[in-house]
Amino acid sequence: MTLPLPTSLSPTKVNTFKDCALAFRLANIDRLPEAPSPAAAKGTVVHRALQLLFQEEPPAHRTVDAALAKLERAALEVLDGPEYAGMTLGEEERAGFLADAATLVRNDFELEDPRAVRAIGTELRLEVRLGSLRLRGIIDRLDLDVDGRLVVTDYKTGRAPSEGYEQSRLVGVHFYALLCEGMLGVRPARIQLLHLREPIAISTVPDDQSLRGLRQQTAAVWAAVERACDEEDFRPRPGRLCEWCGFHAFCPSVGGDLSALPTRPAAGDRSALPSSPAVAAGAPA
Repeated sequence: MTLPLPTSLSPTKVNTFKDCALAFRLANIDRLPEAPSPAAAKGTVVHRALQLLFQEEPPAHRTVDAALAKLERAALEVLDGPEYAGMTLGEEERAGFLADAATLVRNDFELEDPRAVRAIGTELRLEVRLGSLRLRGIIDRLDLDVDGRLVVTDYKTGRAPSEGYEQSRLVGVHFYALLCEGMLGVRPARIQLLHLREPIAISTVPDDQSLRGLRQQTAAVWAAVERACDEEDFRPRPGRLCEWCGFHAFCPSVGGDLSALPTRPAAGDRSALPSSPAVAAGAPA
């Protein structure tokens, strides 16, 4: 019996497949839930705070104090919302969480002047078709530069990877140029990654060669996914990312048992999946 194909690919899914095919399968085909983690929650809170800042405030009002006020609101929405209901933070842990999130928000002002940013959209969901494949992505922020050209801004709240590893991640952000070109009919003049932890900004310019290479690479990844589904062959790739994986209970590389997978639900139905043993055991996400 073959495994069902995922309905689409995104930059995150492509990176997951390249990093570890088994993790890709467990997350996107078996659709196993992962334990909510403080790191993921912090990224969500900071992204939401910056979204509110650029979405609701006119340029002149985009101050640090305004951003921190948005952070307080975002923290209530996220930490007390359903997505992170299973994550418990003690009083001191929550205070430390919020203090660090505030540092990340302040660091955005080290990388740019939000009062000078001409934001025309935040958290934009875009989709294009490449043959039988649907590509989807969410753009954190879409801006206009001083010449009226599109600029895609992507926030990163974790540690910036090493230079060599970052180059592979830059390949992923070219997806956003492809999505913009496909849906809006305009190629962005620039894509920038704002690493808020350090803080550092990394920028790249999409061109014909980079987008042609991306289409070829995406087609190759999709073909590999189709082959893996047909052969039920998604192999783990042990490495440094294993430390943060939430699927240890099913991964043979760390002593897990793939045969312990729960029955896959019908398409679009997540209710048939019980909580993952990896989640119950508190495996790192």
